[in-house]
Amino acid sequence: MTSTETEAVEAVETPAVGDAVATSETPAAPRPSRAAGGNAQTVGRRKEAVVRVRVVPGTGEFKLNGRTLEEYFPNKVHQQLIREPLVTVDKPDSFDIFANLHGGGISGQAGALRLAIARALVEVDADDRPALKKAGFLTRDARATERKKYGLKKARKAPQYSKR
Repeated sequence: MTSTETEAVEAVETPAVGDAVATSETPAAPRPSRAAGGNAQTVGRRKEAVVRVRVVPGTGEFKLNGRTLEEYFPNKVHQQLIREPLVTVDKPDSFDIFANLHGGGISGQAGALRLAIARALVEVDADDRPALKKAGFLTRDARATERKKYGLKKARKAPQYSKR
């Protein structure tokens, strides 16, 4: 390198480590709450069932895969199970619930729907969390089907024993 080239290289300034670099970016505006206006979307899972729920302020109407609660879950026990989170926070007729249910069976879907509704209620109003948590509605039921083992008929059932 010649002396003129080294002078040109030295003339380029680089900011020091501690110097703040001015940028044209403005700070990001705070994001609105996901549950703005009382709307919330959540997911609930139990066994093989997956439920996606949208909760909007309304009159207490349920639409589950396009059907009413009574049509989709004719069993009163399942209906009561699903409504429990709303009754716990004294809002049984405050929200319309639209849900997409798939996978699993009837009981698994009912449990997944209850979890999704409880999670949505917490998104709408965080003050409801202690009551729902105490009642156990925010806990995901982690039990799953035990796998079948080789040498056995099912997960634990052994083949019939023959003494002779």
